Order: sequence, then structure tokens, then C-alpha cells
Amino acid sequence: MKRILIKIGGRAMEGTSGYNELAIALKKLKNVQVILVHGGGAEISVALKDAHIESKWIDGLRITTEKEIKIVEQILSETVNSRIAGILQKNGVACRRMSGKTKGLMIAEPLFHPTHDLGFVGQVKTVQPEAVIEALNAGEIPVISPISADQNGQTYNINADSAAGAIAGAVACTDLIYFTDVPGVKAGEEFLSQLTIDEAEKLIDTGVITGGMVAKMKSVFDAISAKVPQVHITRWHGSATLQDILDQNPESGTTIKDNENGYKRDY
Repeated sequence: MKRILIKIGGRAMEGTSGYNELAIALKKLKNVQVILVHGGGAEISVALKDAHIESKWIDGLRITTEKEIKIVEQILSETVNSRIAGILQKNGVACRRMSGKTKGLMIAEPLFHPTHDLGFVGQVKTVQPEAVIEALNAGEIPVISPISADQNGQTYNINADSAAGAIAGAVACTDLIYFTDVPGVKAGEEFLSQLTIDEAEKLIDTGVITGGMVAKMKSVFDAISAKVPQVHITRWHGSATLQDILDQNPESGTTIKDNENGYKRDY
């Protein structure tokens, strides 16, 4: 039995049609347990703008005040989470909605920045995966918002990539799949089909991998150090995408593993 975690970026799916295709793909899987973690940054930005709050960013991190964390939680744990679960359930996929707060799934702690107070931006301190395991054992797919709380119950917004990596390691996933709006990790003008940890770190150090992909790679490193055998960064291409990845025959994307095989450029 495989156990995989899929992290869906805010722009990874093309509206309802993309999630309808995902439902088709999920129903076709055999002997695979699936966990979903989602983000929702674009919708958070819209909601904050509607509330006349200007988003402020430091090194790709959204500074989150007490007022803002309430809006962020509403968008991620209610609006986005219920929409994704609703579409999947309408297509016959059994889901269980949850967040990092559910039965203490993720205990958060403040994320430290050397020069700025990030407010209620958190990182994963520990994972207590009982809620996820219960859902899987009941034949349901956990659909998880990354909103979590610390040991005192204070709410924090945790980066969804980081949450995905932490949960995948805690529940011994065989694959972690990041669906994004780009077809993989880029080096120069080419996308890499395979990459090791050492090679990825070298590409970061030399400035080849930059921007948001650096933060995503940090979560990849954490997952692999937690014994997740392989991590995939790719774009959704339709209902065959998921099975193609698991069959190791993807249309595109980058597969990252521990330091065993070198990467190659072949598309």
C-alpha cells in the first residue's frame, strides 16, 4: 500500500475543472492512500485587500497581524478547504476536512526572522498525525488547511509547503507531490527531470534556484530527511498526471531524491 501526500498550490489547478480531473484521478488509484494539503495565498491577498489591509512581505513571507490571522484562517480553513473538499465529494471522493488544529495535528511555534517581527507566521514544531491516520483508516482523504496553533492555542499561519513536508514525513509517505504553476525546477533554460539533495543545494548556493522555489526546496529537504523516499515538483496536466507520476513516467516535473543518482536534463 502506497501512501502519498499531494500539496496543491493556489494556482496549480484551473478552477473547478482541475479539481474535477483530480477527483477522476483519485478514484482510479489502486492500493494508494492519499492526503491533500492546500494553500490559498492569492485568495488571502484578495480578502485582505477587500478589508483594506495592505499585505506586507519580508523575504517571501507575509507579515501577519492579529487582525490578519483571523482573515487568513477564514480563507484557508473555511473558504478554500470547504470548496476543495466539496468538489471532490461531489465527484464521489470521500474526504475529511481538517486543519493543523484538528486534534493537534500540527503544533506551531513562531517563525523567527533576524530583522523583522513576522507576527503570527509559524513553523511546524511537532506533528501528531492521529487525525490523518484515522481518516485514512476510514477510507477518507484528509483535506488539510495549514492553519495551526501553538501549545497555548494561539493561531499561526504555516506555509503550506512546509506543512506538507512535515506531515509527509510524520506519516511515512512514499511520495510527496507538489502541484504548482510551473513544470518543475529550472536550471538555465531547461527543466530538470531528476535532482539530488546535494545538487539542489549547489543550485541554490550558486543562485540558479531562486525566489519561491528556494522555500519549496527547504520543505523538500525536510521531507527527505524525514525518510520520504522521493518528492515531485510538477504541474497538473489532466487526469492522467497522478498515475503517470506514480508509474515514474511523468509528462514533466522534477523528482528529488536523497544523494544517490545525479540529475539529467532531458526535456
